[in-house]
Amino acid sequence: MRSRPSISRSETRGNFVAARQSWQRLEKLLALLPAATAQLPLPAPTRALTVEKLSVTAPESEKLLVADVSFFLKAGSAVGIIGASGSGKSSLVRALVGAWRPSRGVVRLDGASLEQWPPEALGDHIGYLPQDVELFEGAIAENIARFAPDPAMDQVLAAANAAGIHQLVVSLPLGYNTHIGEQGALLSAGQKQRVALARALYGNPFLIVLDEPNSNLDAEGEEALTRAILGVRARGGIVVIVAHRSSALAAVDFVMSMMQGRQHAFGPKEEVLSLLARREPAPAASLKVVPQTATST
Repeated sequence: MRSRPSISRSETRGNFVAARQSWQRLEKLLALLPAATAQLPLPAPTRALTVEKLSVTAPESEKLLVADVSFFLKAGSAVGIIGASGSGKSSLVRALVGAWRPSRGVVRLDGASLEQWPPEALGDHIGYLPQDVELFEGAIAENIARFAPDPAMDQVLAAANAAGIHQLVVSLPLGYNTHIGEQGALLSAGQKQRVALARALYGNPFLIVLDEPNSNLDAEGEEALTRAILGVRARGGIVVIVAHRSSALAAVDFVMSMMQGRQHAFGPKEEVLSLLARREPAPAASLKVVPQTATST
């Protein structure tokens, strides 16, 4: 077995000196770089959501899921996004909330792209209810407050009332302090969805994005959802809702239809639904949306 060559003390000292000199040169080089500019805090958005030529690919994938979607909503508006399964609806809303970065195009709140807000600040302005609801081990109040440290209970109560779950919560043995277990095991699927809706409404975010929020709701839950959307609109917020059932469109004033990742139509609800109803039966049926009378606001 061959012995490893020994390293002399002088060689060790020479390597140490060389490393120290390299570090000193690196420090000098870094000192020449301009200091990072502190990002000025932006005012809370209050006016509009703008989507410009938005294209989306799944993370770590080159497959295009959404292509060239553009629309504009002013404060107090709500849009229902409809389309067949796999048409790109959920991928689009993930980009709207900043969960997925666009491959092209931009999402703006009051003219500023989402990237201009630090993540923690952006989270204060956006409420999101994903298609696959995730609740966490802890109290109902903690889940509604997004596990914020020292949340204001008046905001928790306001969100619960806005989602129409206050009576449900206080009927539980420990009320808002009831621990719901991992993934909200204590609650039914519909109750989980309504708690997650309250979480999306917590803090009165300007933009509320709801991905099929009524998939597990009964008639009472759907009525509460409609009231919640109307409440957001009345306070000057914006709602984007992915709808698989026509009842979810009761409180929206705009509709967008998607087909194979592309924006098929966008406009006032009655006009778009009328357009879809005039088309041949097969595509209209695949949308699973029935035209209905607008709910007054």
